[in-house]
Amino acid sequence: MKKLLLLLGLVVVLLAGWLVSGPYVTLRGLAGAIEQRNTSTLDRYVDFPMLRANLRAQLDDYVVRRAGPDVQSNLVGALLLTAGQKLSGTAVDAMVTPTGIGALMEGHTLWKRASNDLESSDTFAAPKAARPFEGATHRFESLSRFTATTQTAQGPVVFVLQRHGLRWKLVNIELPLDR
Repeated sequence: MKKLLLLLGLVVVLLAGWLVSGPYVTLRGLAGAIEQRNTSTLDRYVDFPMLRANLRAQLDDYVVRRAGPDVQSNLVGALLLTAGQKLSGTAVDAMVTPTGIGALMEGHTLWKRASNDLESSDTFAAPKAARPFEGATHRFESLSRFTATTQTAQGPVVFVLQRHGLRWKLVNIELPLDR
């Protein structure tokens, strides 16, 4: 009987350890995939459909707030606002995929090469690796929600991870859009 209780206690401790360390393992995997520019690995750590929906909602809200009530009440303004929301939604749908992120990373590399902003004097050397979670503050908001907040020149960017079973995935990036 004591062995059974000890074994049960050990299983509970191991499960709790796995749940607590899970977001940190996911952040490390995400950072590694971004640093190595490995878009195929991102699929393991990102819930792309949910991330697209959340980013689309943020951008739609931003566009509506920036337009103001005068534009929203005007028929032509409302049509332009709808077109702007469709355009931003299409852009998010195209960019928030492993292929879109790969294209963004390649575009970043090409921009660095074109602007001659490389670490070494070799024009075709890889640019400095991105470290998106460097200096981030981490916080459990619940048993199934974890955030990593980084500071940028525009304001804080919050990366939201959500638990899916025993795994954690990135589901939202809260952008500093003129809050």
